[in-house]
Amino acid sequence: MSRLGDLILLERTRQKLTRKQVARKCGVSEGYLKDVEEGRRIIQDDQARRILKTLGTGAQHENEFSLDEIAATVDLGTISPQKNEVIRQPKEEKPVRETKPVSKEEQSGIWLDALSSVLKPVPVMNAGWVQVDRRLLPIQDGKIEGANPDRVVYYKMPDDSMRAFRIERDDLVLILPQQLPLDGTIMLVEYGAHRVLRKVQIFDKTRILLQSGDREMRAEQLSVSDIHFLGRAVRVEFTL
Repeated sequence: MSRLGDLILLERTRQKLTRKQVARKCGVSEGYLKDVEEGRRIIQDDQARRILKTLGTGAQHENEFSLDEIAATVDLGTISPQKNEVIRQPKEEKPVRETKPVSKEEQSGIWLDALSSVLKPVPVMNAGWVQVDRRLLPIQDGKIEGANPDRVVYYKMPDDSMRAFRIERDDLVLILPQQLPLDGTIMLVEYGAHRVLRKVQIFDKTRILLQSGDREMRAEQLSVSDIHFLGRAVRVEFTL
């Protein structure tokens, strides 16, 4: 069974509801709900919201991962191809043995585990390398943008020093791990007491040009040995 299926089954049985009752309230077939509970189907986010809210559990998880945040981040597909659902008269269910109520903490943990193979909370770091937020990103084939999910971070731009490259203050820049310089890319680097975003231009094996620019372009020529390359920028997110 899936973790999400566990959560739905536990809450349904705790409230002594049959699959037929829950399915009718949610507008799905009993067979559909059975597949979800037995882990044979990952349901779409709007369907998950409907079922969890019908059971009265949806709001309990919004402090950790709001259902709206999930819907805005990823469209959860199904494991098996969709078929037209036909509601049939269900077989009489055997009485369900009463189970111990599940605490809010346990329900929250089950919900997070259900999402852990689909979504990853990525930390948002400021210029002082302190986490100030987190964003959910989809995991595909165990990776985010082809990288180890545990090594991916967002860098919150502290100023307009890269405005010439369309990166402005408070923009969130997705950084993938990269320890060697890549010519022509924007990278997160450390040198001296600075941790900054810069566009990298390679002169030769020993010299690097770091470019930035707000109202006018600037460039610093440094030795490769003086620079610590943390990662490369692959995406910029901003708020309108």
